[in-house]
Amino acid sequence: MLKTLYTRLSIGLFLLLLVVGLLYTFISLYSLRGYSASVSQALHQDLAQTLVSDRNLVSDDGIDPGALEELFSLYMAINPSIEIYLLGMDGTILSYSANPAQIKRNQVSLTPIHRLMDDRRLYPILGDDPRSHDRQKVFSVTPVPSADNPEGYLYVVLRGEQYDAAETMARGGKILEMSAWALLVSLAVAMIAGLTIFHLLTRRLRSLARLVAEFENSDMRQHPFSAWSNRTKGNRAGFNSTKWRDNRPVVRDEIDYLGASFDDMAQRIVSQIEQLKEKDAQRRQLIAQVSHDLRTPLASMQGYIESLKLRRDRLSSEEQDRFLDIALKEGRRLSRLVDELFELAALEAREKQPVPEPFPLAELVHDVVQKHSQAAQESQLTLMLSGNPALPIAYADLAMTERVLDNLISNAIAYSPAGSRINVVVGQTDGEPEVCVQDSGPGIAEQDLPHIFEPFYRGEAAGGKGHAGLGLAIARRIMTLQGGDIRVHNLATGGACFCIRLPVKGTHSPSVINT
Repeated sequence: MLKTLYTRLSIGLFLLLLVVGLLYTFISLYSLRGYSASVSQALHQDLAQTLVSDRNLVSDDGIDPGALEELFSLYMAINPSIEIYLLGMDGTILSYSANPAQIKRNQVSLTPIHRLMDDRRLYPILGDDPRSHDRQKVFSVTPVPSADNPEGYLYVVLRGEQYDAAETMARGGKILEMSAWALLVSLAVAMIAGLTIFHLLTRRLRSLARLVAEFENSDMRQHPFSAWSNRTKGNRAGFNSTKWRDNRPVVRDEIDYLGASFDDMAQRIVSQIEQLKEKDAQRRQLIAQVSHDLRTPLASMQGYIESLKLRRDRLSSEEQDRFLDIALKEGRRLSRLVDELFELAALEAREKQPVPEPFPLAELVHDVVQKHSQAAQESQLTLMLSGNPALPIAYADLAMTERVLDNLISNAIAYSPAGSRINVVVGQTDGEPEVCVQDSGPGIAEQDLPHIFEPFYRGEAAGGKGHAGLGLAIARRIMTLQGGDIRVHNLATGGACFCIRLPVKGTHSPSVINT
């Protein structure tokens, strides 16, 4: 239970209220004492002067000792809470009504006495308590026999020892009990109100935590925040104040933001899980296809070499040379396949990054066409270059672009029948340079077009040949890394047309291309 946010908030609220309650009680009691002292001094500010006038303490311009003694006895019986002292002009205690054994001072300070006589509106002003070395109390004072001819002061402590004893008894009894009950009731009311508020504030958070747990324990195909929103849409529970826009809740507070953020994260998790499953399936398929394509030339090489070893004495020189040529051809095929695998892996892992630079694409295409002219002639093909050479300056990796063009023209030569023609057309689309390689082969089956750039995809192309290499997959990866584009379509006159489009400087940044 202590692990829940609601419980921790409740404990924190209880401790906070307890500290605040105790602090409030202490401040209240301290303030009450000050307030009580102020009231007592305000009510009895003329008490000393009244005692002098009513009890005839002054006779023949002097203090009557008998009247003073009678005053002490009378007020000790009538009002035991006050103590009366007769002071000299220097504050020395001359006479008093208290028990002599309890007097601790021989002299009191005159500073507070003068302050009170100068301004009787200053409350409370504390004077020295003769019964203590350091304690101070409220008092009333008047000069005697008169203000015009002072010989001393009548100093009346308003809250004497018996008052302190009565106050201590009351504080230890009824006042303490009332204070305790007031504190407990206040804490209870504040606690109930706080728990109710916390419950209302954490309701959506608890719902979100429950749905996150459900998402964690599920197959991770549900979006918890969307599910929560759908549950509470039009319902007074949960999202009772949520506004909607475009079928999504409008983020209004931190809980909405947390739910929406987790929903986005959950969608990415679901998407990534699906991508991982798809990648895993592709990996399994790729491993199977790689094993097959590697096994074929290896088996062919092994078969011809074993035949050559076992039958060398019975084979003519021409047959031995033919076996060696076939084995060498299969070895080169195997080497080319392994190189393509390493190249594709490097591109997929971004170990091989393009280094873009501006260059004229038309000149590069012309050089590549010239390089493949000999191979086209040997295959009895016509390799033609056409189009408008005034192209925008491309901004891409020169070597990688040449690698793509080599692959496309080599494929066109391989799939075009003898006596046909291959057209390489340069142009531009939307201000970007473009190259299209058009062959005269059988074309690509419509069901194979969406998959033609996948590694080792084996579609049944017209003419009985299937796509079994990695060249087109490498070409697409290169164009993606460069911020370019590659696409394919069948020509109406027969054959396939592969087109690449390169970026110009300022239109794409290869380093931020999405893969």
